[in-house]
Order: sequence, then C-alpha cells, then structure tokens
Amino acid sequence: MLEPTNNNELPVIPGKRYFTIGEVSELCAVKPHVLRYWEQEFSQLKPIKRRGNRRYYQRQDVVLIRQIRNLLYEQGFTIGGAKQHLISEVAEDDLQKSQQIIHQLRLELEEVLALLQRNSF
Repeated sequence: MLEPTNNNELPVIPGKRYFTIGEVSELCAVKPHVLRYWEQEFSQLKPIKRRGNRRYYQRQDVVLIRQIRNLLYEQGFTIGGAKQHLISEVAEDDLQKSQQIIHQLRLELEEVLALLQRNSF
C-alpha cells in the first residue's frame, strides 16, 4: 500500500520501528479513541500489544491508518465502503503478483523446452 498523495498536510513518518498510539495520533491527525475503534473495524490494522496492553504500531500500520483516514475523511467512504475498498485493493495486488509469477514461470519453461529440443538431436 502506498501512502496517499493528498496527505501532504500530515507530518512525515519518522524512520522508527515502533510508534505509540499518541505518536500515531499526531502523525495521522486522528484521536487515539478513533484509532482503537478502527482496530475493531479494520482487520488489517493489528498493532503489537505489549506490557499492560500498550499498543505499538509499525510503519505499515501508520501508512494504512493514513489510507483509512483518506478514504473516510477525504473521499467520503463509509466504514463498510472503506473496508471493501481495502479488500479489493489487496485482491488486485494478489492478482497482479500471481500473473507476474505465472508469466515468469512460462518464460522459464519455454527456455527449458528450447534447451531440450536443441539437445534431443
């Protein structure tokens, strides 16, 4: 998932490994209680929980939250619509990856076939 381009007003995501809910709140301009609610609604959003149930978000979580924020606040999606959009986006990515793998396998098999045909004489 790429970071939406219309989030230019949001701060740059620092090069840290983990972020607290307060840091993510500031980075994404979303209140902490909204982040906790989105965790329940979006299955893709699963921060690591440690010591006393404290949440630690990774960079990909922050990017996903910014994408969810964009879908809900900028593009006017409902929660259900945003869920479907994210699911279909993942399905498209999986389809493209599968097609690339199949294409690469076909090229390799054609090379093997050509070698076998040359060596059979």
